[in-house]
Amino acid sequence: MVRGRDACWEHCVLVDANRQKIRCNYCEREFSGGVYRMKFHLAQIKNKDIVPCTHVPTHVQNRILTILNTPKKHTKTATNTTKKRKLDQAAAVAAVAAAASNGRQHSSSASGGIQPHHDNGSSGHNGSICPSPSEQPPVVDVDVDDAEKRKQGDADKKIAVFFYSNCIPFGAAKSLCYQEMVDAILECGVGYRAPSYEKLRSSLLEKMKGELHDCYQKYREEWKESGCTILCDSWSDGGTKSLVVFSVTCPKGTLFLRSVDVSANWDDSNYMFELLESLVLEIGVENVVQVITDTEPSFLYAGRLLMVKYNSLFWSPCASCCIDKILEDIGNIDWVNTVLEEAKTITRYLYGQSWTLNMMRKFTGGKELIRPRISRYVTYFLSLRSIVIQEDNLKHMFSHTDWLSSMYSKHPEAQAIKSLIYLDRFWKYAHEAVSLAEPFVKILRIVDGDMPAMGYMYEGIERAKVSIKVYYKGVEEKYMSIWSIIDRRWNVHLNSSLHAAAAFLNPSTFYNPNFKIDLTVRNGFQEAMLKMAITDNDKMEITKECPVYIGAQGALGTQFAIMGRTINAPGDWWAGYGYEIPTLQRAAMRILSQPCSSHWCRWNWTTFESLHNKKRNKAELEKLNDLVFVHCNLWLQTIFQSRGGKSKPIIFDEIDVISEWPSELDPSTPLLDDSWLDSIPLDSTISP
Repeated sequence: MVRGRDACWEHCVLVDANRQKIRCNYCEREFSGGVYRMKFHLAQIKNKDIVPCTHVPTHVQNRILTILNTPKKHTKTATNTTKKRKLDQAAAVAAVAAAASNGRQHSSSASGGIQPHHDNGSSGHNGSICPSPSEQPPVVDVDVDDAEKRKQGDADKKIAVFFYSNCIPFGAAKSLCYQEMVDAILECGVGYRAPSYEKLRSSLLEKMKGELHDCYQKYREEWKESGCTILCDSWSDGGTKSLVVFSVTCPKGTLFLRSVDVSANWDDSNYMFELLESLVLEIGVENVVQVITDTEPSFLYAGRLLMVKYNSLFWSPCASCCIDKILEDIGNIDWVNTVLEEAKTITRYLYGQSWTLNMMRKFTGGKELIRPRISRYVTYFLSLRSIVIQEDNLKHMFSHTDWLSSMYSKHPEAQAIKSLIYLDRFWKYAHEAVSLAEPFVKILRIVDGDMPAMGYMYEGIERAKVSIKVYYKGVEEKYMSIWSIIDRRWNVHLNSSLHAAAAFLNPSTFYNPNFKIDLTVRNGFQEAMLKMAITDNDKMEITKECPVYIGAQGALGTQFAIMGRTINAPGDWWAGYGYEIPTLQRAAMRILSQPCSSHWCRWNWTTFESLHNKKRNKAELEKLNDLVFVHCNLWLQTIFQSRGGKSKPIIFDEIDVISEWPSELDPSTPLLDDSWLDSIPLDSTISP
């Protein structure tokens, strides 16, 4: 089928021509009605039963809005202009690979494809992109100049050669920077001379470093209002090497600060305290709301020392680690462990041979059973969940004539897998295990990223416990053993005054009649306020203002404020409606603007090993530090742009655990090739 000219087809896929069913490339929602309804979905415009896309990049949303706002009488002109521009671009794209051949593009990524004219996001999906029958596309012009086609084909080939000859990961083509680079070259026209080897490693690197330092100053202004969180992400090779990466985050973005080799001091709590303290003083004690670290004993003790010395800030363990530990504890229950191992046996067999894998995909409609690049137990339970969803299709596959007539069906291993697929006990425990794990997978889905999720931890845990109790129909002897696992992890690590205060100040939680604000939450709120209210006057003001919030008085009780409790992100809600109680407003905005986890970034630790493993002279070390600083911060910017740079309210019932997770993004590319450090000219050395 010929691809239509409608720009929206760059961002969706036709999955069922008969039912006019299409799928969004970003959130993977499927609905009928043709590409016109998809435009409202991508533009985040509510229209009848259309759910706005929560993952569409901002530049795509703006583009679709522009298309929707363009009068129909201009459509033909706009189409012709777009076509002409694409033909003009094809003539110049040939310069991209040759221009870039003097330097290697290191880029972070979020979705796939390497064709230069595709929008980001659409390139990560395979399969034909076809228009709906209800919107017949114009017939493709068969008289398009063959020379133009050859030019575009030649450009594609040269870009591919650049990738292949320089061993550039294909994921680089998914970077937001990729198409931006091509567009910038096209703006210069044919004849543009790419930056040289010397320029890339000297003046351009210095310029990028300077721009990122400007961002640092911009963030400092944001920290004064929203506060910030210091993220401490650690790694160990299990032997003698241990590294820590420090970054600082707020709702406007995350900034990489530095990496430190702590191999010789991994168990030294005082050393870790001094390290964390130096970061707090650098950023400003008045700006730091929270420090998040692992739950290693040295970090735990260092965090407590930090809170004793600096009463206004909080130390928190990484929520992702703690929730993942709950999943691990559930996974270690005997019967759960058995069904997980059986599920792994099924997937290992189906993915072990290309023929069996293709057969499985035929019966599952192309759906996969395994999920890569998520933490171990999340991957286990999501794979089990996929198997449960595909139960009927898998049984159908093993009873189908195509399978029965194949040589594979005769093997003993295949017979064992078939017996397992038809075993009632396996499916009974599989359904039960998925029901126990899914509430925690949802919580991880919330906290696994840089979004401000502090206000949702308490509600998430309570919802998980209620869900498990309901599943077991209130039979205590069944659900209490799971509750004890939850309480053990929660009480040791996450039951802090900061999380309690966040739950108390989250309007969607506090005003929800179905959520009980118990004594633990109320006492935790008061404890947190005593820490954040530095002066006696602040304490007095919060004492006066708190009843206004509790009673939803004044601006907090208006129709807009009531509607905004679930429509707005908690921090935004306080910014918009809390102006009558400014002291409590400031405290609420600072608490609710913080994330819960430090392990969402997926650093490529090979980069930091390279930095800390080799002995270098001063000039080399300075240059490599500059490159790592630029590389890591550009990667963080990519993550921020991939979520549109917006803080959004969390609605538990709408969380889709199947959609791509932030931690599934391809990791930042390792900086392995350091040959550019050779013979560094003294006049290009960048001062620290």
